[in-house]
Parts: sequence; structure tokens; C-alpha cells
Amino acid sequence: MTESREIQEEQAFLDRAHVSLEIMRNDARAVLDGVIDTGRGGTFQSRTERDIVVRSSLARLEHLDVGDQALTFGRIDVARTDQAPEIFHIGRLAVSDQNLEPLIVDWRAPVAEPFYRATGLDPQGLVRRRHLAVDKRIVVGVEDEFFAEAGDGQTRAHPTVGGEGEGLEDVGFALGGPGALLAALGRTRTGQMGDIIGTIQKEQDEIIRAGLQGILVVQGGPGTGKTAVALHRAAYLLYTHRFPLERQGVLMVGPNPLFLRYIEQVLPSLGETGVTLSTISGLVTQVRVSAIDAQDVALLKGDPRMVRFIARAVATRQRGLPADIAIPLGASTLRISKGTSEEIARRARRRSGVHNARRRFVESELVADLAAQYRSRRGSELSDEEFDLRDFTAQLRQIPEFTAALRRMWPRLSPHELLHDLFGALPLIRAAGEGLLSEDECRLLERPRAMRLEDVAWTTADAALVDEAAALLGPRQSGKKVRRPERNEGGWPTGLDGSAAASLDRPADELVAYGHIVVDEVQDLSPMQLRMLSRRSLAGSMTIVGDIAQASGPWAPSSWDQILVHLAPRRPPHEVELTVSYRTPAEVIAAARPVLAAADVGLEAPRPVRRAGAVPVIETVESAELMASVVMAVRAEIDEVAPGHVAVLAPGSLLAEIDVALRSAGLDPCNPTVASGPGLAAALVLLDVTQANGLEFDATVVVEPVLVAEAGSPHVSSRGLRALYVAMTRPTRRLRLVGTRSMPALAAAAAAVAMIVTEEPADG
Repeated sequence: MTESREIQEEQAFLDRAHVSLEIMRNDARAVLDGVIDTGRGGTFQSRTERDIVVRSSLARLEHLDVGDQALTFGRIDVARTDQAPEIFHIGRLAVSDQNLEPLIVDWRAPVAEPFYRATGLDPQGLVRRRHLAVDKRIVVGVEDEFFAEAGDGQTRAHPTVGGEGEGLEDVGFALGGPGALLAALGRTRTGQMGDIIGTIQKEQDEIIRAGLQGILVVQGGPGTGKTAVALHRAAYLLYTHRFPLERQGVLMVGPNPLFLRYIEQVLPSLGETGVTLSTISGLVTQVRVSAIDAQDVALLKGDPRMVRFIARAVATRQRGLPADIAIPLGASTLRISKGTSEEIARRARRRSGVHNARRRFVESELVADLAAQYRSRRGSELSDEEFDLRDFTAQLRQIPEFTAALRRMWPRLSPHELLHDLFGALPLIRAAGEGLLSEDECRLLERPRAMRLEDVAWTTADAALVDEAAALLGPRQSGKKVRRPERNEGGWPTGLDGSAAASLDRPADELVAYGHIVVDEVQDLSPMQLRMLSRRSLAGSMTIVGDIAQASGPWAPSSWDQILVHLAPRRPPHEVELTVSYRTPAEVIAAARPVLAAADVGLEAPRPVRRAGAVPVIETVESAELMASVVMAVRAEIDEVAPGHVAVLAPGSLLAEIDVALRSAGLDPCNPTVASGPGLAAALVLLDVTQANGLEFDATVVVEPVLVAEAGSPHVSSRGLRALYVAMTRPTRRLRLVGTRSMPALAAAAAAVAMIVTEEPADG
């Protein structure tokens, strides 16, 4: 059969599948319309059942809407004894015909596993694996791999290179669907991450389908697809463990709001909209981050010592009265003695539970003491039947002296108010930090008080401390509920600013826990932020994804053990590594490898699976020529990758100057962090290097790489070199570095680039 006939055959099948999908949609609409037509009347039970059917039907319609995405992307022919092979088409969702015979199986179903796992040495019962190139509803190409007759598998449709020098590298094992993989990797960026369900490779699939329980640690270098794997794993777990995860919830934590907007369409494209997306600080609903701490302050606020520091700060608000207090009650004057108040506070501190919940005990003990005094004075005038303790308590709550005493002994506290008061008073900081923090460290935490809580410039590190305080304090008031936020057309909570979705029917300040948590770029979280994740895990089930070599935050760890210790795993964690870089081309990896070696983190760069055919450029220019050189570099990259996307990555201190230079030259750089703008979809973006983690662009221009490597200090540091490694490995095609200084790591990178120029391109 010729390739043309194979395409026609697959097109006929795809047309039939789309017809069946439309019938499935019509059936779902009919169920919904039938329920709506019954009206709003009936018993409570009938109304409840009707609401359930409406929600289910709407969810079903949303699930069946694939838009312009390819409905199917592959097929497997499974060998059968003395029979023709059994054929299964693999797609985004399961589709059946009117007789309920399956046409397409969901990519997450067990029967689809060989599509991703089969190799020549282990064909897993396959005769053939076919990758389909589908443009919306049109089949434009096929790529077959045969297993039955060849011991190592044979690909019949060879991958076509996308240009001179572009092609696949030898990574030591067979790739699944090499042509489809190369086409996907060479595709121009759109500003949003897409799914990889049609090109998932064996090592990625093993991680995606790993078990639910415990902590799965995924170490992956630049371009290994760890973010895509994490997202596909979330979709797989929801499919495989629909109960209980649909009820318990799945949380996905990303490094910043820009990253969340970058990945927000992946899960809906996989048919899952029930995952909560948030930054780590977005989990703390009491504060909105609007400032950045200095590095030494962020380092201190993320320190595990802050656990004791915050606990002490809470304990200082649990105390006896400084002196006796008179409580006027009618014609009587009762008294709360200093000694009694201290004893009540001491017993309250020894009780279990959060601070605000124990306030009820303090109040009841005070009431009991005052009631005893009151009844003793009334003597025989007041019988047990005549004395109503509830009424007596209500009277006391109306007396200012009593409420002031209770507030002085055991105030009802909000975590953000506690932290604001604490950092606004050096004596309070010293009291909580006595024997724990140095005087210099205490002064680092001090800051001017704002007139209103709404005016406080909270930082990301503050949010973790507020969360720690919230865990000790508990809800300030029970009974105040929050509603689940409305969702946009993509199914996500409106306003993706890093805020997590709230749970229905919970107190507004009550912590929300999840059945599974997925964390990307976890290497940049502080110990205090890692504790936030542990608190939100119902059973310790997590997938944490990152790269120790790309750790560039204040608390950059040197091993995974330094991360896991703060997550308090309830069973031994399982660690796996993605070793192949699919997105980052060989030329870029070669240039970045010396920088990683200089950072001395004990890790190797991943093996690149492809070359882009473009040699990186490393320029050193005079200071007076820097901006002009940046403009020239940006123009050159725009011309090379158009209509692709170019990113200029630079230290934050240079962004304003670079922006002026580019605009003066007639270029239009976009700040992608501005939510109202085009974001990463802009043809040219200008971004601080610290916000580039997890992103990808067709071409990247890194400005002043030595300044990046110094990371705010006068000397090159391991942390700064890791930040430079991150910046250098963002492009999928072209890399250029422009700076006024050099350093040994850059000289080694330039030498590696020179070697690329003299080498013959590998055979694709």
C-alpha cells in the first residue's frame, strides 16, 4: 500500500470518528436538554438529582470538545495468533460508534501503553506502530514502525529534516516515531506550551504512568520535557484514579504567574479541567505579593529556624494579665486576678489544637472563675436552677473590661496581622528570636508598619511565613464560608494571577488540602515554602519536578535530600531521572555545558536528541557599544526565526535601558509579565533572567552573561552560574550571548562553539 493510500485510509477512519464524536455530543446535549425542560419544581431529592445530571452533562460536553486539535494521532496493530492484527487508534479521548464499539481509545488507557513503550527489543505484542500527522481534521502524513519481522524495529517513513544541518542525534536508543518527534520539536513556538501526547517517549511514559502513592521525584535537565511530563501525569492520574482524586482535588504549583499562563492550556487540551493551578504564594489567600525581598532577607525568611520563630511569636500572645482587672456586673464587681489569668493561660498552652480554637477554653475558664465569684457573693439568694451559665456568659461578653481582658490574654489572631505587627516592632522580633537569631538578623526582618493591612508590600517569602502562622493559629472565625471561583472558558479559575481556587463550604481562612500535588521547578523553593506543600497533602502523594543544576533561588539546594527533608515523606520517595533533552538542541547544550561544569553541582547536562543547524554566538563588546550590539543581535535573531518568537533575557537592572534601546531602534519588546498584554505570544519579549525558568523560545539573546553569573554580588557564584545555565538553555533553535566581560566558563563555551563549527553534522 502506498503512503497516499494509507493517508486516504486513515482519513476515512478519522471522518468516521468525527461523525461518531458528534453523535456522542448530541446525546449529551439531549440528556441536558431533557433535564432542563423538566423545569425547576419537584421535591428536594428530584432537584438535587437534576442538578447532578446537569453538572455531569456539562462536564461531558466539555470533555468531548476537542476544538481544532487532532482527535487521533496514532495507531497500534497488536499481533494475534492465526488472525489479522487487532487495530487500536490512540487519541485524546475515547470515541465509540453508535453500537458502542470503540473507535479511538484514550491515550491514558492501559491498552494504549504499548504505543509509548514498545521498542525493537520489547515490541510488547505490536506488529506496527503508526504516527499520524493531522492538521485539524485532515491527515497529512503517516509514519510506520514495524516490529514483527525486524528484531530492532524498522521505521518506514523516515524523518525529514527541517533545514540544512537540522536533524536527530544518536542518543543510544531507538526513538518512538522519530519523524513525528522531529516535526513537533522543530515547530515554531506559539507562546503557550502544547501537549506532547502524540510524541511521548518511553522514559517519559514510565514517569507519567507511575503509581499514585508517596513522593515521585523527577530530575530533568533543560529540554527533557519534565514540565510536560508533570502535566500529562496529572491528567493520567485523574483518569486512572478518578475516585478519589476528583473529590480530593489535584494541585499544580508553578514558579510564577507567567509560567502558569504559559502552561494553562495543556490540561484542558488533555480533557482535564479539574486541576487547581497556583504559585506557591498564591496558596496563601490572606496576602497578595507585590514586593521582592533582598537576597539576604529572603534567605533568612526561608530558613527552617522560622518555624520556631513564628511559634514563639504566637506564644508571646498567649499570656496572663499584668495586673488584676475588675469586672463590673450589675451591682457587683468581680475580679480576674493576675495569678488566675496566668494559670488559665498556662493550662491553655498545654492543650492541643490551634491558637484560635483554644481561645474558647480560655474564655470558658474565665467565665467559670467569675461565675464562682458571683454565686459565692449571692449565696443562698441564687439556686442552681436560677443561675443560667449561658445567660451569664452573654452578659460578660457585653462588658468591655471582660472582652479587653480576654483579648489581652488570648487574642483572636489572623496570620497576616500577626506577621505585620511582628515585623513592625523590633522588640517583638527580638523576643521571638531570642537565642535563635542574631541581632543583625533581627534587624533584617524589621520594616516600617503600614497604616493599613491593604497597603503592606508582601513578598513571596512573607507568604510562607503567613502560612506557617496560619497553621498555628487556625481559622480566626468559624462559619464564614467561601465560594468556589467562577471558571473561564478554558475551565480555569478566572484571573490567573497565581491564586489557587478555593474549596466550597470551607471557612475563608481554612487550609485546603489535596489528594495529589504536582510541583514544577521545586528546586527554587525555600524550606518554609516546602513546608507549605507538606501541609496541603492529604496522604503525602506528590510529584515534584525540577533540576538541581538549574536551582538559582536564594536556597539553591545541592541535592534532592535537602528538598525532601522538608516535605516529610510518609514513605520512601521514588527518584527518577529524565536523561534526554528533546527541546534544547545539541548546539545549545554544547555551549551551556561548560557553564554547568563551572557551577560544580555534580550533574551532567542531558543528552540532546536533535540539532537545530544553528551555531550559538558569543560576543564580547565595549561598554559603550553594548546597547547597539544588543539591538543588532535582536534584529538578526528576529530575521532568522520569523515568524517565531525571540526572548531577550537580562539582569533586572538592565531591563529599562534595553527596553529604551530596542524601542528607539523601532522594535517593540513586550513585558510578558503584564497580564493585559500579549504575554509570551509576542514576537519579541524582554524578561528578567530570574523569571525564565520553564519557558522556551525559538531564539534567545542573553545580555551581560557575567552579570547574570554574579547574581547581584561582585563575584561569580555557583548560584549565578546556574541562573546563566537556565538562561542559555531556553531556546529551541538559536542562542546568542552579548556582554562586556568574559570569564573562564564563557571562554570554555566559546571554545565548545568553535568545535561545533569545525565538526561535520551528524547523520540524521
